[in-house]
Amino acid sequence: MSIAPTLQKYLAAENIQYEEIPHEISMTSTRTAEACHISGDRLAKGIVLRRDGEYMLAVLPASHHLRLSELRTKLGDNVDMADETEINQLFRDCAHGAVPAVGKCYGLDLIVDDSIEAQPEIYMEAGDHETLLHLSHAQFARLTAGAMHGRFSAHD
Repeated sequence: MSIAPTLQKYLAAENIQYEEIPHEISMTSTRTAEACHISGDRLAKGIVLRRDGEYMLAVLPASHHLRLSELRTKLGDNVDMADETEINQLFRDCAHGAVPAVGKCYGLDLIVDDSIEAQPEIYMEAGDHETLLHLSHAQFARLTAGAMHGRFSAHD
């Protein structure tokens, strides 16, 4: 499958420089990091949230888990994780569960965990379970410009 068409067009339109890294099929971000021999701290995963009937994307390292209570403190009590059906509707051109850590091209606001911001380089799913995108910190910062930030994850 490789890069999801929506994501690929957006990256080209924004002139974002990246490297494609093929890898063996993996169904979790932790296994993907292991397969690619990269730190889970540098692999950005996207988690789709539902808030007041709207959706948004939380971006955090694969080595971390989401702390919903901290997100609720920041965003309000009405924040929940979206279900699989909702995610599949939002990311129609992506493989099931392969959500890229980019929201704008899918019409989603972002909230980025501060711990991923500290990384010198970032990897993320390309929309399938066999391709990672490798970006410099500067390119990732361009993709997440204007996003909310905060601490809402904890290291596994």
